Amino acid sequence: MKVIVVGNGGREHAIAWKLSQSSLVEEVICVPGNGGTAFEDKCRNIDPEKCEYLDGIKGNDIYVKIAQENSCGLAVIGPENPLAEGLADSFWNAGIPTVGPKKMAAQLEASKDLAKSFMHKYNVACAKSRTFTEKEEALSYIHEQGAPIVIKADGLAAGKGVVVAKTVEEAEKAVNQLMDGEFVGDAGKKLVIEEYLRGTEISILSAVCVTKELSGQKKSCIVPFLSARDHKRLCDGAKGPNTGGMGAIAPVDDASPEILAQFEKSILAPTLKGLEEEGYDYRGFIFFGLMLTEDGPKCLEYNVRLGDPETQAVLPLMDFDFAALCASIADGSLADFNLTWKSGYQVAPVAVSGGYPRSYKKGFNIVIDEEKAKESSAKIFIAGAMENRRRRSPSDTKLVTNGGRVLACSAYGSTFDEAWKNAYSAMSCIKFTDMFYRKDIGLPGAAESN
Repeated sequence: MKVIVVGNGGREHAIAWKLSQSSLVEEVICVPGNGGTAFEDKCRNIDPEKCEYLDGIKGNDIYVKIAQENSCGLAVIGPENPLAEGLADSFWNAGIPTVGPKKMAAQLEASKDLAKSFMHKYNVACAKSRTFTEKEEALSYIHEQGAPIVIKADGLAAGKGVVVAKTVEEAEKAVNQLMDGEFVGDAGKKLVIEEYLRGTEISILSAVCVTKELSGQKKSCIVPFLSARDHKRLCDGAKGPNTGGMGAIAPVDDASPEILAQFEKSILAPTLKGLEEEGYDYRGFIFFGLMLTEDGPKCLEYNVRLGDPETQAVLPLMDFDFAALCASIADGSLADFNLTWKSGYQVAPVAVSGGYPRSYKKGFNIVIDEEKAKESSAKIFIAGAMENRRRRSPSDTKLVTNGGRVLACSAYGSTFDEAWKNAYSAMSCIKFTDMFYRKDIGLPGAAESN
């Protein structure tokens, strides 16, 4: 079959790469894709702006038309925005099986307020919170509660809508900037303010199949993947501003069997019950952002898709056919799918453009010593880079920078130390102007903790 993958980030490169390994997949159509998928085996990028057959077609219909023109039998939606805008609904309406929740369920990420209400309604273990639309009421609440305290923009904010304020003054500043639209535009007009939880963060990506269309022996389920950890802070030692993610590891040693059992009982199971009772059509992936506290794991947030960069660390450890998993999600047979995993670890540091997460320049040549990189066995997942179509001489590189987070070097090892050394060996083979990356992904003291 042919599969359409929607998105252009490192997550989508990892998804397309893993799909391409399947004997079930003839071709992966990446829309729009990036510089990594441009050179990936069995993958082909399609830029909607360059397709004549799309003249006059708008919105979600663009992706549907591309899928139809290329005879795609399955769609996998990577980012949150098209999910929140109902792209999965459009694919299903056109008869294209899809991995990604429909619009109603996708609001669990699109609205922090809705997500918190859902958690409280179904007794999902989480932080206490209140929602505000009036600035003065929000500020008054902060003074009542004191600091530290967490301020979250209600809407989608590309990972930039959360402020962990250590002082009341920091919290006041966050409220003013978010509600005035300085940080995230209209996404901050409504705020969720929640208690500060002490502990360390982990991520658990999971496959989901919940739909009224199940029949016979098929049943609803959420199937968790290996634990992972994202490193959000820009600099070593978990310092500096928050980013979209400076690297990830999988699995996480402090996610013990006891903690995972608590997670399934107090977070996963009630979430599944809520999805069923709300009548959501959710066939896709869910990301549980967790805080490991003294009282057990607490759910910080839902993402209605795979995490980035966690995907780049988790997918290489899959010892099963990812395309077959995606098909089982879409056709309702997920509960019968057997997930097996490689033993060992994956470490995936991220290289970013100088200046990120603030302003940065684009268009720099990316030089990769591919022979040396192969020795590390690492897979380089491209995110903010594009194919260099102006190549005129051998000195011109295949790829140029085109974003803040440029790439990840994801490497396996039978031990964590081996995986770490392999990942950073690969990173040393890459150069571009103002390139920056953390040197401590996965090491003691690198993880964010409260």
